[in-house]
Amino acid sequence: MSQDNLIKLKSKGDDNGKGKGHIIYTKKNKKTHKDRLSLKKYNPIANAHTVYEETK
Repeated sequence: MSQDNLIKLKSKGDDNGKGKGHIIYTKKNKKTHKDRLSLKKYNPIANAHTVYEETK
């Protein structure tokens, strides 16, 4: 797996802040997506879907 395309996504947590800071890694095509990525993924700590945003 090439690490050139890997990005780090950090959870913002649910409404109460549960699950904040959970980290997942995913791939991103940097040629077509210049801006920061934001996805709604399942957070096992919060036991719900939360927003994950790209970090450095």
